[in-house]
Amino acid sequence: MILLVIGSGGREHAIAAALVKHPAVAKLYAIPGNGGIAEIAECVPDIKATELVKIREFALAHGVNFAIPAADDPLVAGAVDLLENAGIPCFGPGKAAAAIEGSKVFSKALMQKYNIPTAAFADFSEPNAALAYVEQASTFPLVIKADGLALGKGVIIAPDKPAALAAVRDMMETKKFGASGNSIVIEEFLTGPEVSVLSFTDGKTIVPMVASTDHKRAKDGDGGLNTGGMGTIAPSPYYTREIAARCMEEIFLPTIRAMQAEGCPFKGCLYFGLMLTAQGPKVIEYNCRFGDPEAQVVLPLLDSELLDIFLAVQAGTLDRCPVRWKPGAAACVVIASGGYPEKYQTGFPITFGALGEAFIYHAGTKRAADGTAVTAGGRVLNVCAMGADLPQALQKAYAAAADICFEGAFYRKDIGKKALEAAR
Repeated sequence: MILLVIGSGGREHAIAAALVKHPAVAKLYAIPGNGGIAEIAECVPDIKATELVKIREFALAHGVNFAIPAADDPLVAGAVDLLENAGIPCFGPGKAAAAIEGSKVFSKALMQKYNIPTAAFADFSEPNAALAYVEQASTFPLVIKADGLALGKGVIIAPDKPAALAAVRDMMETKKFGASGNSIVIEEFLTGPEVSVLSFTDGKTIVPMVASTDHKRAKDGDGGLNTGGMGTIAPSPYYTREIAARCMEEIFLPTIRAMQAEGCPFKGCLYFGLMLTAQGPKVIEYNCRFGDPEAQVVLPLLDSELLDIFLAVQAGTLDRCPVRWKPGAAACVVIASGGYPEKYQTGFPITFGALGEAFIYHAGTKRAADGTAVTAGGRVLNVCAMGADLPQALQKAYAAAADICFEGAFYRKDIGKKALEAAR
């Protein structure tokens, strides 16, 4: 088979690395790919992941048999519809189903209509109404969310009224996140451990993957701004069998049924961002694709062929496809550019030391003219490792991260710390 992965981050590298092992794969393309993916696939850096017509033309011209739009932007823009209408089957949701991530207003309304547990909320498309709502609020913090995609940064936790008013103005008036802030959602602030559960689904059957815990804040101790994710661990010690059973009955199956009832059944990877509150698990957000960096710890633990699962999802036969998992744990430490998630510089050479038993998924890198890797984004590298348990996986990942250098590099030193304390 000739496969095409669409995207350029660490998630796409993890997906490509899992797919290329399959004996049926004769060729793997990546649009646009990155410096690490280039080692295992043919990258097409001249086409952006959002240039859907060009992607379709490339796929048809190069005999692509199966495509995996892995990033949120192309999925929400309708990459699957465009490619499948051209005769190229895909793993991923169509445009209508991808709205579950593409619009916070849509997803919150869905949960409200079908009684799926989530934070209390109000949505607004007019700034004055949103500002008046905040003025009358008596309980803080409030969570302010841009309706559309914002690279994982369109969520502001406002500790008080002035901060909440400023967040509304930033999103709706000064357009800090562009058109994504034309509408916003204002939510109650939930507390409890956060857990990410990715799932395979063909629109009828849903198979949850190993649960993981992401670390969104830029700095140690959950300080600094929200990012796309600074590291993650799997399995999450917070996610017990009892909680998993409750999530299946109260959240996972109801969501699949809700999307069917709305006429947009979801096929692909459906991501559940959960808060385990004192009242039970609640949905913080849905994503219409693999999380990043959650995929980087979940996929290495998969003991089945990823391509076989993808094909079963697309064919609607997931109920007949075994999905097995390896024992042990996995950890990922993200090395980022100085200044991320705000302004940062790129183009710095990367020096790799001894990796030991760790492995690297490239995120924001590209190949220089001499073939060496240089920085090309905010989140640059995902240093990952597996172990018999979480402490072992973290030890291996951190040992390798300490031996990687580029100008301005930084990473959190406390990935998995809270989870280890919870496990104890």
